[in-house]
Amino acid sequence: EKRIPGFGELFRWLSYAKIGTSTIQSRADAGVAGGTYIFCLPGSPGACRDAWDDILATQLDIRYRPCNFAEMMPRLREHEPGG
Repeated sequence: EKRIPGFGELFRWLSYAKIGTSTIQSRADAGVAGGTYIFCLPGSPGACRDAWDDILATQLDIRYRPCNFAEMMPRLREHEPGG
């Protein structure tokens, strides 16, 4: 339904330090559909770990400031029928 702008770009920026220009082939992306976050990550265990450690762990932590995905969770369903 809606992409999360910047997720793929941030992932590729962080990956560049580890894999150089090969990061341009990454199709990492994120969005929201049906009131649920969807994170599309590369298939390698290292890339998944990097996404978790460098992006998702903080964004899914309600204590992370100035903003985070956790605070937005209650609003994900507001735009759904009956939400």
